[in-house]
Amino acid sequence: MSNYAIIKTGGKQVKVEEGSVIYIEKLDVEAGQSVTFDEVIFVGGDTTKVGAPLVKGATVVGEVEKHGKEKKVVTFQYKPKKHSHRKQGHRQPYTKVVIKAVNA
Repeated sequence: MSNYAIIKTGGKQVKVEEGSVIYIEKLDVEAGQSVTFDEVIFVGGDTTKVGAPLVKGATVVGEVEKHGKEKKVVTFQYKPKKHSHRKQGHRQPYTKVVIKAVNA
C-alpha cells in the first residue's frame, strides 16, 4: 500500500498520493518549480499518523505543472416585471500540481 496524505491548501483539504495530479487554488510559484506543503493533517499507508491539528515533520513535495483558469461560471439575477436583470461571469484561477513525494 502506497503512502497517501491529506493536506490543507487554499482553505480546502485534499487527499494526495505519489504521482497524483491535483488542481488547487492558484499558488504564487512559477511553472516547473517545486512546492512543499507543510500543513499535513493525516498520513496513511503502512503506518497511520493523525495530526492534532497537524502531523509534525510531515511534508508533501510537488511540482507545479501549469497555471490556468477554470470554465466560466455564469450567474444571472433578475426581478420579474421590473425590467431588471444582471448577468455576471467568473473564471477561477487554478494551479495544476503533480505530487512527487509524501514524507512522513
